[in-house]
Amino acid sequence: MELVEGPPQRVRQCSPRVGPFGTPRGTKMTRVTHAVLVATLLTVPVLVQRAYAHHGAGLYDMRKNVELEGKLTRVDFVNPHTYIYFDVVGSDGKVLAMKCETRGATVLRRSGWSPEMFVKGTTIKVAGHPHREDPTACTVDTMTLGNKPTLERYQQLSDAKSVNRTNRPLRLANGKPNLAGEWAQEQQVLATPPPGRGRTGLVPISQADAIRAGKLPMPAGPAGWFPPPVKLTAAGQAAAEALRKRPTSENPRLSCQPTSILFDWVFDGAIGRITQSANVIKMEYGVGLTRNVQMNMTAHPANIKPSRAGHSIGRWDGDTLVVDTVGFLPGSLAGNLPHSSKLHVVERFTLNPTTLELTRDIVAEDPDYFVDKYVDHDSVLPADAPFKVEACKELAPEYQQPGRK
Repeated sequence: MELVEGPPQRVRQCSPRVGPFGTPRGTKMTRVTHAVLVATLLTVPVLVQRAYAHHGAGLYDMRKNVELEGKLTRVDFVNPHTYIYFDVVGSDGKVLAMKCETRGATVLRRSGWSPEMFVKGTTIKVAGHPHREDPTACTVDTMTLGNKPTLERYQQLSDAKSVNRTNRPLRLANGKPNLAGEWAQEQQVLATPPPGRGRTGLVPISQADAIRAGKLPMPAGPAGWFPPPVKLTAAGQAAAEALRKRPTSENPRLSCQPTSILFDWVFDGAIGRITQSANVIKMEYGVGLTRNVQMNMTAHPANIKPSRAGHSIGRWDGDTLVVDTVGFLPGSLAGNLPHSSKLHVVERFTLNPTTLELTRDIVAEDPDYFVDKYVDHDSVLPADAPFKVEACKELAPEYQQPGRK
């Protein structure tokens, strides 16, 4: 490795500032990263483990802080996490090639960030937390690129409210609601309420300031990220245990594969796209999954080739689109909640003409694995960034998997 030019840059280990769920210093709210929040949530015991299948980041030591300064060498602007690479000079004079993670490419794009911000050779300063096992890795709280203002992990460089929704026709020429377009759940950011009002958590960006001020309560969590409580059959319990024990290479979230038609529509700020015609409604997911809802069929064909998307038929119930889907490959609905090939999902999509919120009510049944029904809901809004199947590669030191270009 070649030494970087210019004056030596530094790496400094710092004493703890706050605990994992402590009150942030000043007005900053990034002392607990998204990934570590996820790791904590993954340990909560419930009827079915409420893991939303984002990999945990327990190997980042949030009790320790590190400040780094060096020369930027490259960036992997990918999902599920973006990695920034830079060279620092240690106290022994040796060059250390660092790699530090921040939010995924999709949510960064939605916040106004871009790969072009990270110019090779630029001086970069990072404050964050070190990896427990890999001395060349860290997670980012803040970063400073050159002489530009310091960026918080959840910094918004563009205003989502600037999305122009006024010129969107509410109905198509055939009179049906216009569901076509690019959709995404409202951005979720970390917020810490006043003492005694709850712990740091992910909240809708429009509510974050009010929650920090104690004017709104902490929500339960982003809709659609956690599976609802479902009582499992003995076969379902065995399948859930198998999911918990599966190697990381078989975890769809760690190998950049789709999880399910339910989870992937909203999880982690995903952007989806709907293309609408009289006979087919096409739903494209940011993870690379595509569904074609057949509007001119009243029954599923007898011999369906099982797939992660399944086979969908649709009909209009007034202004609500009802989508019936069967023909799934066995897998996970979210986290360690399993489903068999007999999964049957009914979704009801309703567009609010005033707010343009597209709500999805979900009922899923699985006679092999579920004793009762899976009942949930989520919602999306017109997206604040273009649809794109993002490049994906799991780059955490403890999870090295093939990716998706």
